[in-house]
Amino acid sequence: MKKCLLASAIAAISTNAFALSGTVVDLDGNPVPNARIEVVGSKTVASSDANGAFNVDEGSSHEIHVTAAGFSHEVLHLDEGVPANLTVRLRRSAIEQVDVIGLPIHASAIESAQPITVLSGEELRNSQAATLGDTLENEVGVHTSFHGNVASTPIIRGLSGPRVLVTQNSLDVSDVSRVGPDHAVSSEVSTAEQVEVLRGPATLFYGSGAIGGVVNVVDKRVPTDSDTYGEYFVSHETVNDQDLASVNLNTGVDKFAVHLDGFWRESDNYKTPVAPDNEPGEDHSHDALEVANSDDESNGYTLGSSFLLDNGYVGISVGKLNRQYGIPGHAHDHGEEEGAAAEPESPERVYADLEQDRYQLISEIQLDNKWLSAINTRIGYTDYTHSEIENGEPSTTFNNKTTEFKLDVMHQPVAHWKGGVVLQYKSSDAQASGEEAFTPPSDSDSLGLAIVEERHFNNLLVQLGARVEQVNVSADEVRLPALEFHVHEEGEHEEEEHEHDGSDVLFAEDLTFNPVSLSAGLVWEFTPGYNAAIAISHAERAPSAAELFSFGAHMGTRSYEVGALFELHDEGEEGHFDVSGADPELETSNNIDLTFRKHEGDFGVILNAFYNQVDNYYYQTATGFFAEGEHEHEHDAGDGDDEAEEEHEHGGELPVYAFTMKDAELYGFEAQGIWQVTPAFKATVFSDYVHAQLADSHTYIPRTPPMRFGTRFEYQVGNVQSQIGWSHYSNQDDVAPMETSTEGYDWVDASINWTLPLASTDLTVFLKVDNLTDTEARVHTSFLKDLAPKPGRNFRLGLRGTF
Repeated sequence: MKKCLLASAIAAISTNAFALSGTVVDLDGNPVPNARIEVVGSKTVASSDANGAFNVDEGSSHEIHVTAAGFSHEVLHLDEGVPANLTVRLRRSAIEQVDVIGLPIHASAIESAQPITVLSGEELRNSQAATLGDTLENEVGVHTSFHGNVASTPIIRGLSGPRVLVTQNSLDVSDVSRVGPDHAVSSEVSTAEQVEVLRGPATLFYGSGAIGGVVNVVDKRVPTDSDTYGEYFVSHETVNDQDLASVNLNTGVDKFAVHLDGFWRESDNYKTPVAPDNEPGEDHSHDALEVANSDDESNGYTLGSSFLLDNGYVGISVGKLNRQYGIPGHAHDHGEEEGAAAEPESPERVYADLEQDRYQLISEIQLDNKWLSAINTRIGYTDYTHSEIENGEPSTTFNNKTTEFKLDVMHQPVAHWKGGVVLQYKSSDAQASGEEAFTPPSDSDSLGLAIVEERHFNNLLVQLGARVEQVNVSADEVRLPALEFHVHEEGEHEEEEHEHDGSDVLFAEDLTFNPVSLSAGLVWEFTPGYNAAIAISHAERAPSAAELFSFGAHMGTRSYEVGALFELHDEGEEGHFDVSGADPELETSNNIDLTFRKHEGDFGVILNAFYNQVDNYYYQTATGFFAEGEHEHEHDAGDGDDEAEEEHEHGGELPVYAFTMKDAELYGFEAQGIWQVTPAFKATVFSDYVHAQLADSHTYIPRTPPMRFGTRFEYQVGNVQSQIGWSHYSNQDDVAPMETSTEGYDWVDASINWTLPLASTDLTVFLKVDNLTDTEARVHTSFLKDLAPKPGRNFRLGLRGTF
């Protein structure tokens, strides 16, 4: 972070209040219009006019942030007084620099020791998809768990599930997406303002569930000002006949602000460039077919209001989300024509019915106090229900009720150290009932206390943090079925019955963990426009209820899952599980990140290298045993394989996967180069890679993303902006036992936007083409890679307006 200490030409002020005026210019002395001048720790914000001039009527903090599109941030420290007329000189930057909202201490992505990616503005709108993971899949270090176009979660550096936390305005989204890949994330991107990705452990700010990273979706549901502005968006896509409409509105009167947003989406089954059931490498000359049960219908709205204070705001919001989406690979087989999809309203259709009610209270209060500078409060309550509907009736229902409280108490600088204390409490009551309730009802409670501090030593920024936490995971009725599992014998597909030995065992379990996390980071601006950073962290994670208590068929992963609380007794061709005598351990990550950035000038570079040693890594390992399915599920729609169909009919076999603990290591890199060749032409190159394996046996961790590299070109003439991008996904041959390799592919997309100023509204007409070459693309990180390849060529046409 650039630190510029300005000596005052006037006598030092005796109070904290001040007025400030000045001019924002570039290094050649040309005025920079529309620059944002923000007084940190207050609501005071000003903009520069066409001549670069600005006026700050009243401020209380002596830290000023100046930002403008196409320029590096300038941070001014007026500790020795306020000049009569300030000239701020900004340096050009090819890298877009956006503030990170999900951190208690102000930072941009360029100023943090931890690698952070922020997706906002036009870039976010061009990337948005129906699911969060698919929206972020083109960001460096981030992949998607792609589940047939209807569900996906972000995979950060090879980690996902309970290790990657998804939040909305820094509060847990509180769905069940971390339990199974067929469960959608209950966060809508079309109404979001920006999406922030914290790569690497973020446990200091979010708790042990963020040991692999955080994705924070930021919106304006609790408004911070009473200005009137808004955005609307409508689009149509051809690959699945998707129609989308969304709107964001903000207004208010004097001290009261009101926000309203909403969206509606409807789509049919999506088409692929190859029959979904074909094995990779087969003849794909016939017409593309649909992926059955990949349709979607969703809508939601949020209403929020705030009372605006001179030193902050207090606001509340109420949100409603409804979604019904098909579950690919989960449909019953009732003799439909091969490859055909069930009618949307037919009783054979298997789909998820998701409902969520979300309430939030958010306040940010800036203080002119001897000891405290700010108190920020976030309170959330979420009531979530997810039902899987089969034959017109709920077969399995997941419920999750979560209450969360987060308090940031920031202190005034002490010996030039800036920071504060973060107090966080979260309680979740999760229940599952029905045919595929593979986890028992459970309660998870956590209480955490963190300290975060930073200080500048000339051109060196030091960031320190520590967090202690208590996590309690309990369940009253943990189930140990009296089952015998058997080895699958090749060529035999007769139905077999479970062998029972006595009765099922039900017992209560109450586990308490005490994770401790430590972090230290340095950002060294060794010359103007360049910095190098190192971040070292020790993070601990308590295992989730699903990792501990699971015992049953999970059709989302097409497996029979057994939690770490149980121990396998291998008896040759048969086996059974008992309660393990060993206590579950904390998962411990020791992570180091090295970063180099060139962030000024027409050419920018961001290079990250990381190494993550994880002790007691919880993962699912193939036991070699099989269990009988409880009811019929489609294997591969219309694959014509009679033996496979018979195997997955009523009583079909499911491979048994057990959660276990092993030490693991993950390492890799992320690289970006951005060149503003001319004012109209911009080129970007990027690459990322992660290597993930168990430390003792050197066995690869399943579904690790392949190496990826690509480029993107952007060209703008007047009000017309166009871009074309190419990404190459390499072959993934580093696979776990019983996991198949995946062929690489090339993905090409292109877009063109035409912006038309209409009175006080900017109207943009856009056309985007995904998978321009109509290539067959199978996602290695997907549980359905063979059943559900990515969509074929897709044209997206729409309108986007701001006012």
